[in-house]
Amino acid sequence: MTRYVWKPNSNAARSWFLQSKGPFWTVPLGRRDGSVSISNETDALPPPTSNFTVLTQLFAAVNLDAKDLVVLSAGHTIGTSHCFSFSDRLYNFTGMENPSDIDPTLEPQYMMRLKSKCASLNDNTTLVEMDPGSFKTFDTDYFKLVSKRRGLFHSDGALLTDPFTRAYVQRHATGAFKDEFFADFAASMIKMGNANQLTGSQGEIRKKCSVVNH
Repeated sequence: MTRYVWKPNSNAARSWFLQSKGPFWTVPLGRRDGSVSISNETDALPPPTSNFTVLTQLFAAVNLDAKDLVVLSAGHTIGTSHCFSFSDRLYNFTGMENPSDIDPTLEPQYMMRLKSKCASLNDNTTLVEMDPGSFKTFDTDYFKLVSKRRGLFHSDGALLTDPFTRAYVQRHATGAFKDEFFADFAASMIKMGNANQLTGSQGEIRKKCSVVNH
């Protein structure tokens, strides 16, 4: 499942976006990176259930602003998600746990389509495309979906609750400003890569970005 990652400023991340027809950016070299993976570090990532206030607070904690939020959210144009990351919008929006307890901000036809894939709150295996029909290509289709209230996560729909992020979504939902969006995304990726950098003896400067040094 695609989620926000605070330190993606590597050749590996850039290559991944290029392979999906996304933007290019120059990766600063000489950065220190960790040598182990720590599972609970993902607790700092914005959960898909976040509202706009929570999202902006979490982004601000790593020096990212509302523009970075709406730009980087478009990373959801690629990949899939398990039903449990959003099924409360379909069956348990207010805690009633029944088929009528839905998120009223979801576009009805999209909501029914999701219900046809995710049969219940207990579905922990089914995968759903985050950007249906275009989930392997980095493009502006994400903004088209969000503008139509077809964003998969709470956090996607939250972009319509703020005037600035809503205007950005609506502008790029037209598909007429692809180069502008790609430039914005590259800038936000570099900015995000500057967050929480390791210094001193922490971590290592990798000889090959995809693997630790031996």
